[in-house]
Amino acid sequence: MIDIKLIREQPELIKQRLAARHGGDDAKIDEALRLDEQRRHALKQVEDLKALRNKVSKEIGALMGQKKLAEAEAKKAETRTLGDQIAALDKAAADAEAARDAILIRLPNPPHASVPLGSSSADNPEVKHWGAKPAFAFPPKSHVELCDSLKLVDFARGAKLSGSGFLLYTNWGARLERALIQFLLDLHTTQHGYTEVAPPHIVSRDCMVGVGQFPKFEDQAYAVREGLDESTLGKLYLLPTAEAPVANIHREEILPHTQLPIYYCAYSPCFRAEAGAAGVGTRGMIRVHQFDKVELVKVVRQEDGYAELEKMLANAEKVLQLLGLHYRIVLLCTGDMGFASAKTYDIEVWAPGQNAYLEVSSCSNTDEFQARRMNLRYKDAD
Repeated sequence: MIDIKLIREQPELIKQRLAARHGGDDAKIDEALRLDEQRRHALKQVEDLKALRNKVSKEIGALMGQKKLAEAEAKKAETRTLGDQIAALDKAAADAEAARDAILIRLPNPPHASVPLGSSSADNPEVKHWGAKPAFAFPPKSHVELCDSLKLVDFARGAKLSGSGFLLYTNWGARLERALIQFLLDLHTTQHGYTEVAPPHIVSRDCMVGVGQFPKFEDQAYAVREGLDESTLGKLYLLPTAEAPVANIHREEILPHTQLPIYYCAYSPCFRAEAGAAGVGTRGMIRVHQFDKVELVKVVRQEDGYAELEKMLANAEKVLQLLGLHYRIVLLCTGDMGFASAKTYDIEVWAPGQNAYLEVSSCSNTDEFQARRMNLRYKDAD
């Protein structure tokens, strides 16, 4: 969530930075500021009325001491009236705050100044590549053909079990999937300093809001119902990424600065209800409803965020280098960034069968955006 103090102090800058994403947020910023001023005005009135009530209360004590009971009773009635006014203003302030925050929670993270302007993935500049495209003396097969011929994935039976977009890994396909997960976890824990965690695969709505999945992407999530109780629907969700539980580990905590940085890695299955567009580009294992992923999450001091992003990117690169896969890194432009991101690098591996680069990793710094949504803070030495 964007810091309301920053919006108050530099509203035009925030409008400009959000406009670089997709535009159309100026009216929302103005409305949030109006509600914020309404809240602050109500709280100032509450403060003034409480001071007046304290003054009247002291006068009541003096009148009682002077045996002026009628005047004291009149003052007591005045304090009751003041109490009613304070309660009404407190409610008005709370209502304005809730309405303001309902707007702020739906605003994306403003892009960092180093993020290039653009409207789509076509505008993402390549910042690095590693290795060379493999050369073949024959037309390379697609991953779908390889999975079929080597019996690594049974697409038809996966669809029979759960519907389109679900996979049944078989024999060496299942073993390869397990080996890759183990390889990534071992690499990141033994060489890159991450602590492995095994999070729940079902998370609360608060977790989804905290990382910025909700409310924007609520229509892409699988909601869980407890038995046949419809009233429980919307409280718990299958996680779309391990980021949802892992980033929320320290939600609503104040961490000592000496505990930072914290590095976590976690394996989880991921579930997304979004459907890929029809066509060759989304056949097979691309844009499915369930997939496995090893997630990296860092909790760091704000001033260290962008240096830590570069380290995380290098950690992800190391995986592909050890596997000997040719890849490139692109810096996402303002129009192609994720909702919670302030800056994102995508790592794309060359897929000969598709004759295209495919995204295999996305490394982002969310700055303080997620921390504010989670109410996660750290305390400096001073």
